[in-house]
Amino acid sequence: MPELPELEVTKEFLQEHVVGRRIEKVEVLQPIVVRSLTDLEFTSLEGQAFTEVGRRGKYLIFSLDALYLVINPMLSGRLYFCLSAERRLAKTFVIWHLQSGIDLRYVDERQMGKIYLTPDLSLVPGFAMQGPEALEVTFEAFKERLKRHRGEMKGVLINQAFVAGIGNAYADEILFRARVYPFQRRPGLTGEETRRVYEAMRAVLEESIATIRERMGDQIHLKFRDFLAVHGKGGSPCPRCGTSISEVRARGRLTDFCRSCQPGIMIGHSRSLRG
Repeated sequence: MPELPELEVTKEFLQEHVVGRRIEKVEVLQPIVVRSLTDLEFTSLEGQAFTEVGRRGKYLIFSLDALYLVINPMLSGRLYFCLSAERRLAKTFVIWHLQSGIDLRYVDERQMGKIYLTPDLSLVPGFAMQGPEALEVTFEAFKERLKRHRGEMKGVLINQAFVAGIGNAYADEILFRARVYPFQRRPGLTGEETRRVYEAMRAVLEESIATIRERMGDQIHLKFRDFLAVHGKGGSPCPRCGTSISEVRARGRLTDFCRSCQPGIMIGHSRSLRG
């Protein structure tokens, strides 16, 4: 799932390369992912130009004349920026043919993402309920917002109503950096641990953005995760202490962590996969 770091760098690239380009044609190849929240069809964008590209949480926002095109890629949605002559992938759902022979394509292997056409961002499902951006919230606001939650820390971090932009992968990285057990319930978190989680959140996201920015180029469809410390590394040695990284399926998601650096006891049913 694309998260804040990938989407932030994608936004930067698109802001530079698609803003000002006229949309010559729109092809909706498979309409299952598109939702018009206005009386207009997606083809009504033909002849218009993107005026700005933004990001809010895990949504990419393309501004046009009096309308927004909002993409929520969910689990497997990807944007491809390529020449119009390039071969289309099987799971290509929408193509915006731009001037100068350039395509912006939406591809989604699991067809879970959504693309909205709307005059009002608040009409997009889930958009208005988002908390502050993870890289914009102050420590005091973070600490106060945290008091409203009583669940496990990983679940709190990926709750978009708490802070916006963090998903499964970067929650693992943040908690590893902070040395906090991912299944630690929030009321048991100490003041020092709260500070560590906040500082780790900022550091992990900022460092990841910098790394992806260096490596992505125009390959905005690629997912760079090999540099992460624990996420996706189940069974590998912990980069901090050498203990085998544990990978657990719990609460409907995979969690990777180090049992030595992040000790704790899970309450409730779970199934360990590695480590």
